[in-house]
Amino acid sequence: MFARPGQSTELTRFSIPDAATLPETAYQIVHDEVALDGNARLNLATFVGTWMDDHAEKLFAETFDKNLIDKDEYQATSAIEKRCLVMLADLWHAREPRSTIGTSTTGSSEACMLGGLALKRRWQHARRRAGKPASRPNLVMSSAVQVCWKKFCNYWDVEPRLVPISQEHKTLDGHELASYVDENTIGVVAILGVTYTGLYEPVQRIAAALDEIQDSTGLDIDIHVDGATGAFVAPFVQPDMVWDFRLRRVASINVSGHKYGLVYPGLGWVVWRDKAALPEDMIFWVNYLGGETPTLGLNFTRPGAQVLLQYYLFLRLGREGFRRVQLAMHDVTRYLSQEVAKIPNLELWSDGSDIPVLAWCLRSGYTKNWNLYHLSDRMRMRGWQIPTYAMPEGLTDLMVQRIVIRNGLSRDLAEVFITELRGEIAHLDSLDSPIPAVGQRPGFHH
Repeated sequence: MFARPGQSTELTRFSIPDAATLPETAYQIVHDEVALDGNARLNLATFVGTWMDDHAEKLFAETFDKNLIDKDEYQATSAIEKRCLVMLADLWHAREPRSTIGTSTTGSSEACMLGGLALKRRWQHARRRAGKPASRPNLVMSSAVQVCWKKFCNYWDVEPRLVPISQEHKTLDGHELASYVDENTIGVVAILGVTYTGLYEPVQRIAAALDEIQDSTGLDIDIHVDGATGAFVAPFVQPDMVWDFRLRRVASINVSGHKYGLVYPGLGWVVWRDKAALPEDMIFWVNYLGGETPTLGLNFTRPGAQVLLQYYLFLRLGREGFRRVQLAMHDVTRYLSQEVAKIPNLELWSDGSDIPVLAWCLRSGYTKNWNLYHLSDRMRMRGWQIPTYAMPEGLTDLMVQRIVIRNGLSRDLAEVFITELRGEIAHLDSLDSPIPAVGQRPGFHH
């Protein structure tokens, strides 16, 4: 095998080879090279799911050729997509789940773009009907939003109005919201699971602040809930928390099926509270796939297998199964939170009570000759990927580490992680001289 051409001699890397290669050889070359990737189970940086059961993998293998946009050929897959959307609308307490409208997407970034576009388009239509200019839209959100929202504002000419976070206001919570909104505000983004820290933004309090603003100014401003992570967690772990379509101001919600929806990468969802919340001119009709087909999305051709995997999980787990899975992750998070809190050098910033995510910083006054970048570097030598970064506007001098607990991180692995974290901290503490800077951004102050 390894004496064949291509294995024993070099193949071109940056141009297509002139001759064909045996399939076994081509497979082995690719297989061996990606073996150099990190171990997904030890990647505590990503929210994206990396494990599914054998039946899901079998279903995936049987359906990876399905093109979701071709609703005329794949009518059953299209019907299942609609069924999943109704299930999500019901999970998020839509008044009439079958009267809602939505779509699957390639992930939450696309779903957020569609939610933002709907807010902008509805604002533009209302302004033009009133004979007012519609050229200077703005969107209000926390400085801790995921980068997709900054992309949205950049790509679609919307002014981003970022509300800085602080030690007193760790999330967008309605505080001083009136100073950020005006007649050109297309909406407010509320994050159900901040990427930096895992904290929920209190959607109900944000809605109440907007109610007060409407009472005093007449401005009627809707909310898009970026529930990329939390919209699959809160219904099962914090079912009494009001954040969804029970609030009249929530116009749309997105979620990542490939995060706490437990599906392999490549799936997001966005649902609007009713058909009136989605402008009709965002839906296109095409007839060159065999029948008259509606399409809503930034992508056209895309795989349908992940949608079927989501439906499989809805059937396989049910509400009780999802609850058990999410609570199991929270149990591991609670254990890790308690153990990290015992480490003298570290101070918890968020304890995983919302989504199963922990963030910590170095304890105030700690004067050893290393920082969290050095700790990330040491842990990566052990195979663990832990991101270290500065907090967003309002707390840019604060450096934190964050870990994401996903399905597949067992209590046993969590104990191994804590043991190795303590060991690497002890190693760094034992060094007498300052360690050269690792991974810091220019101009960053620790």
